[in-house]
Amino acid sequence: MQQLADAMLREDCASELQVHLAKSLPLPSNGSRPRIDLIILVINLHSKYSFQIVEESLCHVDARFFLGKLCFLITGAGRESHCSVHQSAVVKLAQTYRSPLLFCDLEVESFRASMAQRLVRMLQICAGHVPGMSALNLLSLLRSSESPPPEEL
Repeated sequence: MQQLADAMLREDCASELQVHLAKSLPLPSNGSRPRIDLIILVINLHSKYSFQIVEESLCHVDARFFLGKLCFLITGAGRESHCSVHQSAVVKLAQTYRSPLLFCDLEVESFRASMAQRLVRMLQICAGHVPGMSALNLLSLLRSSESPPPEEL
């Protein structure tokens, strides 16, 4: 995760970018915490513990973040034989919280760099730095590019 955070910080960004890594939520209380514009919850499909931590952390997320300021980033999907968490469980979680689901093999530098670029762009939109776009617009665009859930087919 540190490599992804570092890649995000290397991206060209018009405003000051800060990345805070945490193993779980809630974050420790301190009076000087900067504004949070985007929450990225990472699930490693090779770890049931990772999935469990994300599920437990969701109850600590303010409801306003589910209006386009939260996404799930899934790693480890490329080696399905090693997965401890089934992809359908992650898809269901994202659908339940109506939040975007991104997949990336963070072990591959080019994929990591591409994901960093995408996340920084999402962050700029969520922070209000892209004229004419908002977190809700972004959420709508990302949801319209998804295939419908099986029960709607």
